[in-house]
Amino acid sequence: MYLKQFCLRSRSLRRLPTPLASKIRPKAFMEDARLSQVPKGQCFHQARSTSTNNKAPATQLGASSEDAFRSRTIQDMMSLKGRVTVVTGGARGIGLALARGAAELGSDIAVLDVLEKPSEAFFDLEKVLGVRARYYRTSVTDPEGLTRSFENVVKDFGQIDNCVTAAGIVHDKPFLDTTWEEGARILEVNVMGTMLSAQLAAKQMRAQNTGGSIVMIASVSAGTALQTQRLNIYAASKGAVKSLCVQLSVELAPLGIRVNTVSPGFIATEMTKGLAVTRPELLAVFKSPPLGRIGDRADLKGVVGYLLSDAAAYTTGTDVLVTGGVHAGLF
Repeated sequence: MYLKQFCLRSRSLRRLPTPLASKIRPKAFMEDARLSQVPKGQCFHQARSTSTNNKAPATQLGASSEDAFRSRTIQDMMSLKGRVTVVTGGARGIGLALARGAAELGSDIAVLDVLEKPSEAFFDLEKVLGVRARYYRTSVTDPEGLTRSFENVVKDFGQIDNCVTAAGIVHDKPFLDTTWEEGARILEVNVMGTMLSAQLAAKQMRAQNTGGSIVMIASVSAGTALQTQRLNIYAASKGAVKSLCVQLSVELAPLGIRVNTVSPGFIATEMTKGLAVTRPELLAVFKSPPLGRIGDRADLKGVVGYLLSDAAAYTTGTDVLVTGGVHAGLF
């Protein structure tokens, strides 16, 4: 209907006296000499389609190719072979699971953590999966030490392509009893540690001029509160991580660096097992998501692996919730 009205209006303008028509016609019409050559009964849009420009629409828009979906398989796009992934907080827990996930996709792994030595499962990365894996003892709250560790990663591996910021500490304490020092410590590790790790990774990616992917681990608690848990300042720190992600996704985009967050819900780790012992009432909470179970670290591997890979080449500035549905409602 609208196209028909547009064509009729175009023809009616051509029948007007020249001085009057020039006043009424949009500037775009006046600038296109082909308008006067459109055959009767054919609209302007149809005439333009006869242009000698044979470029595919996708190419004109800046896309790689209209056939790209056929030329690259999902397996190819998900592969991390030939890449180096830095994982902070990867000596155990969620961080170690994410390091293994990247290794399973073929990436070499550099784990940075404050522990004296990593979990035994870390050594499977080389022994079982056959990738290069190195451990660097450092703290994300030590700017000089963390900088040296990133420099050592580059010396050992030659590059940094991906970074997962999984280093963090939890705080479950009534707000009215939380001290200044406790709050400052949470923010120092979870916010400033994430910021510095992402910055060091991005600087190396810029120096390489290769782009890259940064995935920050946030938390469902940044947007969902439960009366049974007292995560106040911890939730605030993870909200800051999500906000940082949004800002960096725009600021670093010209460098080809993508930035995303993953927000886990209740995940079974040594930390959550300890909470279940000291606070048995949390057992029911951990099973309260709509899917009826607590999450496993394996539930996070695929999501983070996707965000690190070329399969997520058009994904940046987003938060992926892996919660079993707890963010949508509880049973």
